[in-house]
Amino acid sequence: MTLSAVVFDLDGVLVESEHLWEENWAAVAARHRVEWTAEDTASVQGMSAPEWAAYLARRCGVPERAGQVEYAVVDGMIASIDDGQAPLLSGAGEMVREVGARVPIALASSAARRVIDAVLQKHGLTHEFSATVSSAEVARGKPSPDVYLEAATRLGKSGGECLAVEDSSNGIRAAAAAGLTVIALPNPTYPPKPDALELAGAVAEDNDDVRRKLLACLAGEPVAAKD
Repeated sequence: MTLSAVVFDLDGVLVESEHLWEENWAAVAARHRVEWTAEDTASVQGMSAPEWAAYLARRCGVPERAGQVEYAVVDGMIASIDDGQAPLLSGAGEMVREVGARVPIALASSAARRVIDAVLQKHGLTHEFSATVSSAEVARGKPSPDVYLEAATRLGKSGGECLAVEDSSNGIRAAAAAGLTVIALPNPTYPPKPDALELAGAVAEDNDDVRRKLLACLAGEPVAAKD
């Protein structure tokens, strides 16, 4: 099937922001005198906002306050973004614009809608995307395929017609389960597990490498072999 669209993840692919999520989850937990661990972060990565908020609220002993917990974390993220603490990763802006000039592109992110919109506005990328989807807007977060299936649908494509760019285990699993051809950009701080990387068609070193691989695939070349 011809590859004719691209769906990007946000955190860890376009912007350096994964650490901000961890900081804000930990800050809310600390207010309830609970220590947030690396294992907690690994457990919630890829979850939608309602899913991680429910997890965090349970860890804090206030399961009935999941909505308040979500707002507190998202408010903290927005403040960090406004303060310039979520910079574009090197080559991300050029990649989005060059690929978007050739085919329709979408965003499929676990971030809350307010965070997606704030990041794209901050970096002047809002109008580059034909569609943006938060996993809070579908039934299940990553690693379920829902957010990628919805993004492809909004582009008028099937999963098999789309490439995906992902950095995390659950993101790779979600995109692959939706039938997309995945180019993995392994997160150096939270590297994807080997079994997840096996689902990727190619593994890239940085966004410049991702851009080259995307453009080659869209030009009809075989997906580059994994490094």
